[in-house]
Amino acid sequence: MPDAARRRYLLTGALGAIGAWTARALLDRGAEVVALDRGTGGHRLDLVLEPGGRDGLELVHGDIADLDALERLLVERRITNVIHLAALQVPFVRADPPQGALVNVVGTVNVLEAVRRAEIGAPVVYASSIAALGPVPGEPPLTVYGVFKRANEETAVRYWEDYGVSSIGLRPHTVYGPGRDQGLTSAPTVAMLAAAAGVSYTIPFGGRLQFQYLPDVAEAFVRAGELDRPGASVHTLDGPSVAVEELVRLVAEASGAAPGSIRWSGDPLPFPGEVDGGSFVELLGGSVNRPLADGVADTIERFRDLVARGLVASPRES
Repeated sequence: MPDAARRRYLLTGALGAIGAWTARALLDRGAEVVALDRGTGGHRLDLVLEPGGRDGLELVHGDIADLDALERLLVERRITNVIHLAALQVPFVRADPPQGALVNVVGTVNVLEAVRRAEIGAPVVYASSIAALGPVPGEPPLTVYGVFKRANEETAVRYWEDYGVSSIGLRPHTVYGPGRDQGLTSAPTVAMLAAAAGVSYTIPFGGRLQFQYLPDVAEAFVRAGELDRPGASVHTLDGPSVAVEELVRLVAEASGAAPGSIRWSGDPLPFPGEVDGGSFVELLGGSVNRPLADGVADTIERFRDLVARGLVASPRES
């Protein structure tokens, strides 16, 4: 496998939260990045990349539902590695399941198939989700989004067994940090933004969550993409698991928010509050996750700067 400076990555879903931070991590390594997304808003890249920091990044407007175009892109851009992050989040899948299946399921099949046709040897690194697991071991997922992500994991196994296409699937849990503004588990990030902006906010659920900071999640995907590992494996990302109540305390402590301005209320989310990430730590030879208090403090500091610069708007009080 070529070294970082000679790799050319296809990064799908590059305009999303994990996508933007992954683009930064790749560019920091000197890699070339072809960033594919069907969206047009690059505001998350603006939050993550320094001004003038897009050298080596080619933005391509396209849709992973178009298999032929995807294959042409791999061949014409001489792609050596693929990190597949494109997906619709839980609320959008719930609102339109057929569209969710087209993007999340058919789109992932297309990525695997295009890699097979283009004969790219490096493993496809793709984003699954903690939602692919049921609330207790052995039970099925409780959301349509989770069912789709589970289907992707099984499809990746078949593409290895039947066609020899290697893959590494990663299951993030509750990802937080600047740029995380969509999805069921984005509320903790909104709480950090509210604390930075000095407004009140209520996280609409309780229970325990396993937290992962966006720059660390991006590092996890990039390091997985640097592995020359045949097979089809899936790994849950590690990270600190704490009660939402404890997160609220950490947010208030890091921000100096007025007592009671950051709150929580509601039932736990429909997936495990903590999952063993040991297989991923073993895969990389160590964890990439920082302590939660450090990530929260860094997020709030970044938000204060972004609000002051007019790049992020203060959330509405709740």
